[in-house]
Amino acid sequence: MAWLSLLLFVIAAITAVALTGKGFGRLADRGIRRSGLPVILRSLAALAGAAAVALYALGLLGVIGAIMTAQDGGTDSAPPQSCRTPGWWERHEQGIEIVDWSVSYLPLGFVCETSDGGSYDNGDVPGYVNPAALGLALTAAGCAVGSGYATELRTRRRGARQEGR
Repeated sequence: MAWLSLLLFVIAAITAVALTGKGFGRLADRGIRRSGLPVILRSLAALAGAAAVALYALGLLGVIGAIMTAQDGGTDSAPPQSCRTPGWWERHEQGIEIVDWSVSYLPLGFVCETSDGGSYDNGDVPGYVNPAALGLALTAAGCAVGSGYATELRTRRRGARQEGR
């Protein structure tokens, strides 16, 4: 589980750097003022996508830390230390034990499962990561779609001008 999360982190980091380079590279080719609306929207889509992936990678760091702590064996390993959130001892005294843990990749989180069939997120992933990453991903998709429409509109106008000659 830790290796998969580490692999996802490396892929996310590389993707964020590549999207940042693509976004700024498109704008640097001709400059912001001489670039048309489609180029600007494509660049914004790449930059918003890079920010979304970077936020996801930040959340993955919290999950990786929780996994490493939970997999650490030893005298004090039951229940997993990652699941010892405030209130866990009160639940233990009521007969509700922590029986297992799992990782949720969408939305990102470290989930502790209890003996009564319930589960809870331990909070190692900051609360802003999932909503912000989703918002930035939707912004990137919206900019990409807008760029496609702007390109199509520009192509139609160019074709109409050539037919009018």
